Amino acid sequence: QVQLVESGGGLVQTGGSLRLSCAASGRTFSTYTMAWFRQAPGKEREFVAAITWTGSTTYYADSVKGRFTISRDNAKNTVALQMSSLKPEDTALYYCAARARRGWGRYDDEYDYWGQGTQVTVSS
Repeated sequence: QVQLVESGGGLVQTGGSLRLSCAASGRTFSTYTMAWFRQAPGKEREFVAAITWTGSTTYYADSVKGRFTISRDNAKNTVALQMSSLKPEDTALYYCAARARRGWGRYDDEYDYWGQGTQVTVSS
């Protein structure tokens, strides 16, 4: 079993930056693909970014490519999402997710463990 706890959300102005962090429990964290998803009010949850267990490969949604960076520290059981050049449309509840299977995915049913989310609000 893996427990995920997100932190770092908040209110920021357009063009600003935030760094989200996800702390994971469990000895097998280092073997999991990790991802960030987000859900805006009235919308479905959508993929943001993913990182393989070695950290050598990352994937991004087109909407955040070049602005967001996902990283992980397996020694500390953490994964981070550095967000810059934030836009009002980035406003959402951001979730950390872990995939206990090989490979990666961009749909939420491809992930096995979820955090409770952290709110990011970008004001215009």
